[in-house]
Amino acid sequence: MLGVCGLLLTALYAGSPAATRVVTRSAGADGAATDAAVPPELLRYYQQELRWEPCPDTPSFQCGTMKVPLDYAHPNAGDLLLKALRKKATGNGARIGSLLVNPGGPGASAIDSLVTTAGNFPSSVRASYDLVAVDPRGVGHSTPVDCKTDTPTTPMGSGRRLSAGQAETDATVQAYDAYFRQVADACAQHAGWLLSHVGTLDTARDTDVLRALLGDDRLHYLGYSYGTYLGATYAGLFPDRVGRMVLDGAVDPALDGYRQFLQTAAGFQVAWKSFAADCAARTDCPLGRFVDEISRRLDTLRRALDRTPLKQGKDITVSGDDLLSAVTTALSAGTAAWEQLRAAFRGVLTGDTTALQRLLGAAEDTSASVGDAFYAVGCLSDPFAPRLNPAQTRAAQPQFLRASPEFGELMVKDLMQCTHWPVRPTQPARPITAPGAAPILVVGTTRDPATPYPWAQALARQLSSGRLLTYDGDGHAAYLIHGSTCIDTTVDRYLTQGQLPPVGKVCT
Repeated sequence: MLGVCGLLLTALYAGSPAATRVVTRSAGADGAATDAAVPPELLRYYQQELRWEPCPDTPSFQCGTMKVPLDYAHPNAGDLLLKALRKKATGNGARIGSLLVNPGGPGASAIDSLVTTAGNFPSSVRASYDLVAVDPRGVGHSTPVDCKTDTPTTPMGSGRRLSAGQAETDATVQAYDAYFRQVADACAQHAGWLLSHVGTLDTARDTDVLRALLGDDRLHYLGYSYGTYLGATYAGLFPDRVGRMVLDGAVDPALDGYRQFLQTAAGFQVAWKSFAADCAARTDCPLGRFVDEISRRLDTLRRALDRTPLKQGKDITVSGDDLLSAVTTALSAGTAAWEQLRAAFRGVLTGDTTALQRLLGAAEDTSASVGDAFYAVGCLSDPFAPRLNPAQTRAAQPQFLRASPEFGELMVKDLMQCTHWPVRPTQPARPITAPGAAPILVVGTTRDPATPYPWAQALARQLSSGRLLTYDGDGHAAYLIHGSTCIDTTVDRYLTQGQLPPVGKVCT
């Protein structure tokens, strides 16, 4: 769930020894958590001093470094360093605490994201919270997983359709399988010591260390996309530490990787039909006047590019998969990108790829930003870790095509992305209930392609204190993204006043 698309610390508890005030949680057999004093071997992490200094490149932010154990089961085996970023509250209102922001991924840098998005937060939130980001272990500025691959998260130039013929189907599937094996082997060779220790469960435990160092009794949190999975995981481990938590563009933790990828394909189909309906209603739509006609035209264009990739200039070649990558990027961005997508189609029809290249550039920037950590983090959790072999992948093709005639062939190939991964998943697919947690606000968008709306519905039902807020709209996630005043003010009210929206509230 790439980039969707694919996002600190002040003091310890005041006035009492950390050994009696700092509390962590341990998961029971049913996934719930039980209170336990911090083990003596972890006290040094909860009691460390985190020093803030102006960031060298962005002096309006403060930077710091925290230590966490490489292995929570063996805390004396070594440390990892996590980089943190803080934007201090404006001081124009009553400060609530710190708001930890995670943009998703897995593998995206929360620090880089907050630097570019901090100014988007409304003044009420900026007055109430220090805005905080920490790059999770293995990601970005925090001991990143580096497999020396220098490759995007999908093999480029493999644009043949799986339905082109049995020989070409077999060749394409085998090419993807070989690519994923190559990435896995490179990661085992260059980062094998780290791969077992970058899962979401470990990052959630790091987050509790962070909460204590921030001086907050409860974690206030805003997570998008994969960040909702991290937030829900934290809530499952530490339900009595949950403060005001917003999970936007929610992942359903009960889905295994196969069902998640299948439902994502279906989500992009829903989003495509919404774009196609809007395009059909416009006199300047370059693809036709009817939804079915527009879908057929997309299929025809992709087939043509599969046979003869479009060349422009010395180094630019556009394949069928490149076209679909541009489409999925625009669908994730929502209606704001639809004119650019229409322009891309107009250009392709006349042999000009300029507009298409802009969309592809956005997709490639996202891919480069998450890099090897996309696999390293994702392959440790069952919801992101499909492990099909080539024969199983070919067998899954008809089901994916039924779910999404336009995008099923593109997405079925990713069912092999963790097949050769050298580390088995450490986090099973199962519901997260977080009994006893404070109210958690789950935001779902009805035509979200990357995290389909039923996932938000499912997560809100699973969480014992979940409350669903619905955005009847297009694109991935909603808060501060698509300009919905209703969504933005409702979430702001929850973050600053603790006021939940009414049950069943829908914004447009």
